[in-house]
Amino acid sequence: MSPDALADFKAAQRAGWAHFAPLQMLTTEPAGRLVRFAEIRAGDRVLDVACGTGVVAVTAARRGAVVTGLDLTPALLDVARDNAQIAGVTVDWHEGDAERLPFPADSFDVVVSQFGHMFAPRPDVAVSEMLRVLRPGGTIAFSTWPPELFVGRLFAVTSKYMPPPPAGVAPPPLWGDPAVVRERLGDRVRDLRFDRETMIVPALSVAHQRESLERSAGPVIRLVEMLRASDPATLDTYRRDCEAVITEFLADNTLRQGYLMTRAIKA
Repeated sequence: MSPDALADFKAAQRAGWAHFAPLQMLTTEPAGRLVRFAEIRAGDRVLDVACGTGVVAVTAARRGAVVTGLDLTPALLDVARDNAQIAGVTVDWHEGDAERLPFPADSFDVVVSQFGHMFAPRPDVAVSEMLRVLRPGGTIAFSTWPPELFVGRLFAVTSKYMPPPPAGVAPPPLWGDPAVVRERLGDRVRDLRFDRETMIVPALSVAHQRESLERSAGPVIRLVEMLRASDPATLDTYRRDCEAVITEFLADNTLRQGYLMTRAIKA
């Protein structure tokens, strides 16, 4: 992947995820689960990678941890700062890249990410950076979307209509496959553990859920904008495909979004 292609890809990510903030309340309960799963305690030095609106970082800070949050998108960090102020906690916020963390080696006791680092285009680089800044014996923990469940399926549908990504960019939902996680972490960790949870999303109808995604999910926003301008007929087909996936997971005004949690100790 050329440096220019990588920079353009990340710029598009930064712009697309600026619309995510309305979904933050849906990720608040999973944030509590991740903090508990990571066994974060008062006094722990915690880094939240791709922290978004800061729901994990603020939750950890409320436990008494010394927390740093980093995200690529300034608009989300603005919301994160407001969230910390309202909660009455202090978090050290940084605009930055999961593939180039601006911290010394062995700086943190716990490194976490909720549905965030999985979007870094080069998984080997992101995981190497997360482990670099984690002290030996520290905990790495993250939540990710499995490829076979709702969000993973939706990304697969969306990718069929998108221009191919630059060479070397891995599909984000592969981070939700335990076999892939084992391979990527390798012998750099021990005591690897997985758990599965479900995020409950209220949805009045299939069409309501699709429209919500078109307003808040970065890759979907980019695709809809592109097709609306260039190929409205294909946009209609894409929307039907999205609604077919939503229909499989929606019942009684509830969309069930299953996810994988991973925890390991740095060797």
